[in-house]
Amino acid sequence: MFMGEFQHNIDAKGRLIVPSKLREQLGEKFVVTRGMDGCLFGYPLAEWSQLEEKLSSMPLSKKDTRSFVRFFYSAATECEIDKQGRINIPTTLRDHAELVKACVVIGVANRIEIWSEEKWREFTAETEENFDEIAETMIDFGF
Repeated sequence: MFMGEFQHNIDAKGRLIVPSKLREQLGEKFVVTRGMDGCLFGYPLAEWSQLEEKLSSMPLSKKDTRSFVRFFYSAATECEIDKQGRINIPTTLRDHAELVKACVVIGVANRIEIWSEEKWREFTAETEENFDEIAETMIDFGF
């Protein structure tokens, strides 16, 4: 299970250090794609395979399904961790998440998320402000 919050900078070439606590779980190669809320999602290959199975079983006759699958897959890239513990994030993904300098990498159960520090601060401030209300809705999911 992925968890934790880590701050790192992305360099001008798009290289970002993957926190050492997350590297082993991710494996040497993993998939990064567009995420929701303006961040990137990173999945170990085994988790990505499970996700592909779910997505391939969705009805392509629905427009929202086609749109989601296209958007999700079109920017997906297999990343490999180099000897310095970094990955290279393509421009398309950097633009999507507005990654320029300061980044936050978080562990979220079955994946990692990569955020610009600014967007992460905005998200956490808004979520913290509404956390009690959000927690109350979680009961609908058996939490």
